[in-house]
Amino acid sequence: MNQLDALKQFTTVVADTGDFKQLSAFQPQDATTNPSLILKAVQKPEYLPLLKDTVAAHGKEPMDAQIDRLLVRFGCEILATIPGRVSTEVDARLSFDTAATTARARRIMALYEAAGVSRTRVLIKIASTWEGIQAAAELEREGIRTNLTLLFSFAQAVACGDAKVQLISPFVGRIYDWYKKSAGAAWVEADHAGAHDPGVKSVRQIYNHYKRHGIATEVMGASFRNAGQITALAGCDLLTIAPELLAQLSASSDPLERALEPHAAQQMDLPEVHHSEASFRFALNEDAMATEKLAEGIRAFCVDAIKLEALMHQG
Repeated sequence: MNQLDALKQFTTVVADTGDFKQLSAFQPQDATTNPSLILKAVQKPEYLPLLKDTVAAHGKEPMDAQIDRLLVRFGCEILATIPGRVSTEVDARLSFDTAATTARARRIMALYEAAGVSRTRVLIKIASTWEGIQAAAELEREGIRTNLTLLFSFAQAVACGDAKVQLISPFVGRIYDWYKKSAGAAWVEADHAGAHDPGVKSVRQIYNHYKRHGIATEVMGASFRNAGQITALAGCDLLTIAPELLAQLSASSDPLERALEPHAAQQMDLPEVHHSEASFRFALNEDAMATEKLAEGIRAFCVDAIKLEALMHQG
């Protein structure tokens, strides 16, 4: 049994890509997309027709509506090749606007439903700002399931659990990147591998807290830099993995053991934590890594959204 098949025994494997033609090779349950992945896909000849068709059919609509139609078009193509759910992201430029985020999420879901897709197969991705989390709480009450992304801190995870969101995506690789850059020449890779990786430790803390206190929100590790980060989180509810790393796992026959266990977490002596808006903002501010990576991530998604709009303008 290869490592990918072994991982699937106790973790839901999710493909992190807009390149849906690759999905059948790995047979993931779910798939996630973001503006950067869609931008990358539409620059390939095999996906450019999706963009051109969208512009041809809807080019007279406002640009934000055209973008949502393109994202949903990709989502529908992905859903045709997987049995589970697809995650589609709200424009990151709305990350600090609760009302605009909820409105955009409702429109994306309406487009899916108009295409004959059940809302049970769609997760709306929203940045884990305070405003984004409040938007998600409102959407969840309406039966629209959400995936809170750009999550780097325990405080963000606590607030998402309080909001009863469906799923969170803690970013393992970007946490690792920050600590490695911060340490500079003092960084020793072997000392920060596997269970000692700072991104892995962050997800383990969140997972254990959720399981210990009966929080139903699903934990989906994301943004991996190497296969070791993935295997160190075997047993996490879900893991969303880029095709390159799915291929590495598929090619490896090394043994894989479960690293996270809900029953073990339930026995841990962990305090229950909740956040008000003030305590959330203070806790996030105290975490330099999370503050910097959240801001950086939003900026990067905004840049790619603008690039995607430029391609749509070109038609």
